[in-house]
Amino acid sequence: MTSSIKTIFDDAAQAFDADFLLVDVGPNLGALNRATLIATDSVVVPVASDLFSLQGIKNLGKTLFQWRKDWHKRLEEYRKDDKSLIPAGVMQPIGYVVMQYTAKDKRPVKSYLNFANQIPLYYRKYVTDEAAQELTNKVEADPYCLGLLKHYHSLAPMAMEANKPIFFLKPSDGAIGAHVQAVRRSYADFEAVANQIIALATIKTA
Repeated sequence: MTSSIKTIFDDAAQAFDADFLLVDVGPNLGALNRATLIATDSVVVPVASDLFSLQGIKNLGKTLFQWRKDWHKRLEEYRKDDKSLIPAGVMQPIGYVVMQYTAKDKRPVKSYLNFANQIPLYYRKYVTDEAAQELTNKVEADPYCLGLLKHYHSLAPMAMEANKPIFFLKPSDGAIGAHVQAVRRSYADFEAVANQIIALATIKTA
C-alpha cells in the first residue's frame, strides 16, 4: 500500500511528461502523509512566524528521521532484487517557506519578528541536524529560506470561491482595482519559490 503512492506519481509524471511533481500534503503526520513523503525525493516545509510552527518544525524533524530510518531498514530486508517499484524513501529536506509573512516596509512587524528569526535555528537543530554556530539569526538571509510569502488577505477567500490559485484570479473572479496588482505580485512570489525548489531539488537528486 505504501508503494502505491510512488506508482501514482510515476503514472502522473509519464502522462504529463513532467520532470517534477509538487505534492502538497496536509499539516499532519498521519499514515497517508507518511506514505506520500516516503515516495518523494525532497521535502519543503511551510512554516509561519509563531510558536506552533516552531514546535511543528521540531516534531517534523524527529518524525522524518524515524520514517527514513524505518523505511531504509525495510528496503534492506526486501527480498526481491528489483526494487524499481519501491520508493527509495529519500525525503531530503531542502528548505522552508515562510507563510503569511506579515510585512511592513519589507520587514515583518515586531510581534512576528521574534518568532520568524528563530526558524533558522530550529530548522537546523531539528530538521537538518546541523551546527549553527555562525547563524545570522535572520530569516531573510537564511539559505534554507526558499521564500517569504505574504499574507494575501482578501485574495485567499476570493481564490477559494473561484476554485483556483490566487495568482490566476481574473477580474471576472472579483480581482479588480488594487487586487489586479496584488495578483501579479503573488504570481511573481510563487514563481520565485517554485524556481528555488526546482533548482535545489535538481542539485539534491543529481
